[in-house]
Amino acid sequence: MTASSPSLLQRLKNLSLVAQILIGLIAGIALAMFAPQVAKDTAFIGKVFVSALKAVAPILVFVLVMASIANHKHGQETHIRPILFLYLLGTFAAAVVAVIASMAFPSHLVLSTENVAVTAPGGIGEVLQSLLLSVVDNPVKALIEANFIGILAWAIGMGVAIRHAGDTTREVLGDLSNGVTLIVRVVIRFAPLGIFGLVASTLATSGFGALIGYAHLLAVLLGCMLFVALVMNPLIVFWKLRRNPYPLTLKCLRESGITAFFTRSSAANIPVNLELSKRLGLHEDTYSVSIPLGATINMAGAAITITVLTLAACIHWVLPWTFRRRFCSALSPPFAPVARRVWRVDRCC
Repeated sequence: MTASSPSLLQRLKNLSLVAQILIGLIAGIALAMFAPQVAKDTAFIGKVFVSALKAVAPILVFVLVMASIANHKHGQETHIRPILFLYLLGTFAAAVVAVIASMAFPSHLVLSTENVAVTAPGGIGEVLQSLLLSVVDNPVKALIEANFIGILAWAIGMGVAIRHAGDTTREVLGDLSNGVTLIVRVVIRFAPLGIFGLVASTLATSGFGALIGYAHLLAVLLGCMLFVALVMNPLIVFWKLRRNPYPLTLKCLRESGITAFFTRSSAANIPVNLELSKRLGLHEDTYSVSIPLGATINMAGAAITITVLTLAACIHWVLPWTFRRRFCSALSPPFAPVARRVWRVDRCC
């Protein structure tokens, strides 16, 4: 008796998660092209996926950080300082690339300023006050509103306090951490469907014509992102590892970059990055703190977007491109989102 050949669904199930996401991406583009009305109805699938990621991220970060600190052995190095330095270096390098690209290929925007009221921070004191209030926020409110600075502060405090508790208490935290991680893995398994819904609904709603209208701006943004992802980041990896950086770089782009790009949310991508870090064999005490911290502040993609759009606005308002303004454009992205605000460059300069 010959064995029956596997069905199409079984073949798809046997593929890797990255391959499934790529299939979902291609299927979403095809659906938006040939059946835009049907594609709009798939927005619900993408919203459910993103909402699930955002819902599980705060409790995941809180439990993981608290458990890792509570079970941390005295004297064991966590390597947080080098990670913070690399974060600042990578973000500043991305902003510099964006400034150079904006100078070489200026982008023009058509801005609508009717009935728009924007209040900029009154100064550095207001920003620091906002940051401090985020740190001492109510823990329940921080979890509900996904205030990761407050979540990290409470998780670190609870973790330090529970380090002096009994072994049974710390084992319970470890089991709780494993339980939350299992839920995250289930959510991530639905990433292909989520990406399919997000891509199909976005393209069907905005239309390919809208993308053509912003073709130049999109080309500058995507060109900067590709240059940073495929040139700048590998250079930093080579500087630290002294070996071929592209296997690691391409693996991170395949398994984390695609999800991050289409969910457009650092918080939603936290579970994906934590799962990838675990598969790469990184130390949990390090990545359970550094990844939520990186998602709370700023990364290279946001730095590129902030810088390119800021300089495009300068062109729209016919503001002079002084060296000081360009320098502020490159310097502000690594620090601006700490208080969840974007500073106006002309105010800085």
